[in-house]
Amino acid sequence: MKSIESEDLRLRELAAWLGSDGVVSKMGQGVCEGQLAPATADASFRRYFRITHAAGTHIIMDAPPPQENCRPFVRIGKMMADAGLNTPTIFAEDLERGFLLLTDLGRETYLDVLDEANVDALMRDATDSLIMWQLASKPSELPPYDEAVLRREISLFPDWYVAKHLQVSLTPKQAETMETVFRRVIASNLAQAKVYVHRDFMPRNLMRTNDTRNPGVLDFQDALYGPIGYDIACLWRDAFISWEEDRIIDGTVRYWEKARKAGLPVPADFGAFYRDVEWMALQRHLKVMGIFARINYRDGKPRYLSDTPRFARYVRKCCERYVELRPLARLFDELKIEDGLTRVSGVSF
Repeated sequence: MKSIESEDLRLRELAAWLGSDGVVSKMGQGVCEGQLAPATADASFRRYFRITHAAGTHIIMDAPPPQENCRPFVRIGKMMADAGLNTPTIFAEDLERGFLLLTDLGRETYLDVLDEANVDALMRDATDSLIMWQLASKPSELPPYDEAVLRREISLFPDWYVAKHLQVSLTPKQAETMETVFRRVIASNLAQAKVYVHRDFMPRNLMRTNDTRNPGVLDFQDALYGPIGYDIACLWRDAFISWEEDRIIDGTVRYWEKARKAGLPVPADFGAFYRDVEWMALQRHLKVMGIFARINYRDGKPRYLSDTPRFARYVRKCCERYVELRPLARLFDELKIEDGLTRVSGVSF
């Protein structure tokens, strides 16, 4: 095995695993002769490598314990595949050490290839996959996306973005304002109908594949059972892409129409559903601002922090639309949180 970092002890361990009899017997002798190279970066502790060998290419997940656990990926991947989604097949696994040998779904994420010519077709495919996933929902199969999880996530914003990144201590009045809005948002989130939730169903985790089962779906190991508006909010209010509001509304309408036709429990009135999605998105935006600050200061990965202005803009626009949320927009002004993005038509990267 040709290693990309000879001094990386975990890579050596991974290379030895790939050359073991159990893996070679499944994939053929070419595996242990293959060339290993980085496949993609990840905000977590997971790493992905692509191995090119005599039989083709495969992806290797390196999920080091105790920081990561491969078991949810294996279980939820099977659930998604059973629901008809295109997820990586697992050819070999070592769950104790955190190694998986997977299908290579290609090199083109939606984030890489989306443009005006293909956006309608690709996002239609993504919407269809999301609906298949939601139709497979059963109440007891995945952990609940309950109040404790929603609260823990939204608290990342004051704990990491405000306190750590902005270096600001909220006044008692500011803390009360934030808490009041948080309670309203979480109550709205919990009132939604429940389905399976991918939790990161966005263009960066969707692959344009060469077969008819487009898209390939990745990064699903944190799936829960929770609010039906969450994943469509992820798809159209992305961490790395900005859409004009007309396109966001259009994409959400198209999902809602298909969801109703499929019998999913979305509100009969689109306006009510769109409000649910926006309030769900607000919870996610605040969470992600906190996460991006955390992985900068705790994990030493600074590149994600530069995308927080996009989320600040999402938060402001949502809060300005709803009277109950406007105190949070005023608090953003007090904290001098800027959106920093220029309005564009179509899509911006």
